[in-house]
Amino acid sequence: MNLLEVKDITKQYKNFTLDHISFSIPAGYIMGYIGQNGAGKTTTLNIITQLIHAASGTVSIDGLSLDEDPIAYRDKIGYIGDSSYYPEELTLRQIKGILKDFYPSFQPEVFDQYQKKWNLPDQKKIKEFSRGMKVKLMFASVLSRDTRLLVLDEATNGLDPVMRKEILTLLQEYISDGKRSVLFSTHILEDLEQIADYIFFIEKGKKVLCDSKDELLESYLLVKGGPEDLTEPLKHSLIGLEVNSFGFEALLSSRDTIVPSKGLLTARPSIDQILLHMILERKR
Repeated sequence: MNLLEVKDITKQYKNFTLDHISFSIPAGYIMGYIGQNGAGKTTTLNIITQLIHAASGTVSIDGLSLDEDPIAYRDKIGYIGDSSYYPEELTLRQIKGILKDFYPSFQPEVFDQYQKKWNLPDQKKIKEFSRGMKVKLMFASVLSRDTRLLVLDEATNGLDPVMRKEILTLLQEYISDGKRSVLFSTHILEDLEQIADYIFFIEKGKKVLCDSKDELLESYLLVKGGPEDLTEPLKHSLIGLEVNSFGFEALLSSRDTIVPSKGLLTARPSIDQILLHMILERKR
């Protein structure tokens, strides 16, 4: 069963159009939502979380749309961005009271467990929290509710490697019961390499690809060679060709019938390398 269904959503601004975006995430899986700055990632996430309204299209979570039950829909979503959304003058104790009044499924005792686990101070104002503490507070807030979908928008930016690893482990624990899913937008593609099940690549408001991570990684070879190896037949088969004074680098489809010469180096690409060469190909 698909936990998140996004169907044909559009949004138009003066210099940008989100163009009929559709995708779904099965329950128990993590999707990485990737693209360059200005590609439309945050616009998509803002439509899902209802910070903005789509011009057309529909979104449902666990079979429920916003129109059917706005309170229940919002209660199913946990959102974490790249900066704290809590007023800086409030304390953790005050925030706990607000969450209790605002979200029907909020569990104060679970929040207390995360507060103790992460040593979050009760009386300090949020403006005195470090970046890592603010991220932990946001996670404590959403994990203390009966959410079904976590939406992350650059949530691991600026965190040290230990904290990032802890967050990635949390996400895997979150979906472990097979009833929840995660939509994770990030520029740190190394994180997605570790935990994502699906990858959606958006560019200039349009879908470029949406596939399982394993299928995507197996669909391409990374090819490197010297200038003398760049024959015309090979050149026409390469994706996102990048040429410099030392030679070239590009992707080659695993389904391509051309056989790389012995002088070429081939390897399995990373998600980062696939994205880079696809961007180069589209610019070409």
